[in-house]
Amino acid sequence: MNDSDEKNQAPKAKKARATKQHEEPEYFEEKRNLQDLWKAAFPVGAEWKLFDALYEHNWDFKHLEESLEEGGMLYGKKVFVFANAEPQMVHYKDVDKVVPVPTVVAVESPFPPSDKIAIASIQRAAEEIFPMKQMKMDWVPFIPFGNRERQVDRIKFQIFILACTQRRSALRHVKEERARDFEYCLPYFCNPFKEDELEQSSEVQLIFPSEPPVHCEFDWKFDRLEEFVDNLIEGEEISAEQKDEFKDFVKEHARAAKKARKEATAARMKVIEEMSEDDRQAFESIKVYKFYPQPPPEISGLLKAPKINRYYGDAHQVF
Repeated sequence: MNDSDEKNQAPKAKKARATKQHEEPEYFEEKRNLQDLWKAAFPVGAEWKLFDALYEHNWDFKHLEESLEEGGMLYGKKVFVFANAEPQMVHYKDVDKVVPVPTVVAVESPFPPSDKIAIASIQRAAEEIFPMKQMKMDWVPFIPFGNRERQVDRIKFQIFILACTQRRSALRHVKEERARDFEYCLPYFCNPFKEDELEQSSEVQLIFPSEPPVHCEFDWKFDRLEEFVDNLIEGEEISAEQKDEFKDFVKEHARAAKKARKEATAARMKVIEEMSEDDRQAFESIKVYKFYPQPPPEISGLLKAPKINRYYGDAHQVF
């Protein structure tokens, strides 16, 4: 090809560049610092089968978060948090339905409320108190979302949650009684300046092992045993042949309950006697707050109650 041919050749058209489409930026809701606090706290005493149902609704605990953030009533204070499940009949999508409602208890205290856990069930003659660690539970620091990339030892912890390392899958390989213990756990708190329900009560919850089992409640102060048993026979809950066996059963459980009550009073008085003035003031400063969630739009009719359990009694405030 000569020079004239090169000059006469039309230049090649440049390949058009594909115009890059400008996509709309995606916006993600920024994760709040304490957004997962209520889920991180172990729901003590909740039935394992309810765990999934407890988290399936979009419960909102933003008011709990705000109470712990700057300007909130618990900001900068040492707080110990545990969760619970309260089955409630609510209006769910225009239908009445029982839903496990999560509640969160925040204990404002200069020290952990307790290192023990109570196991209470009507199958037991009396409630038993165990070290938390025996049930694989402990108070552990809660790290706010914004601090999770920092060195843990540099953070001054103010929020602690009651955590449990027991996995549900592992319960399949333990005895049924051991698995049941987790469902009967109650957060334990001993306020030596307050007589608890055990010391005040004279009632015994009973399950008599017959077919079917007999569930009843005996009050050793007000019920006459003979009359109590005769009424059960008359109501055909036990047979006349079981009368003596049932009476011995009631007496045994009443004795155990009386013993537990006496021991509880003695232990409480001993704590008071050995307590320093600083500890006395610390106990008097403890406050307990109970938080209910803001329900999602499809749920209405949620009720609120101050009662936590028989050890903690009523919350100072309910939100």
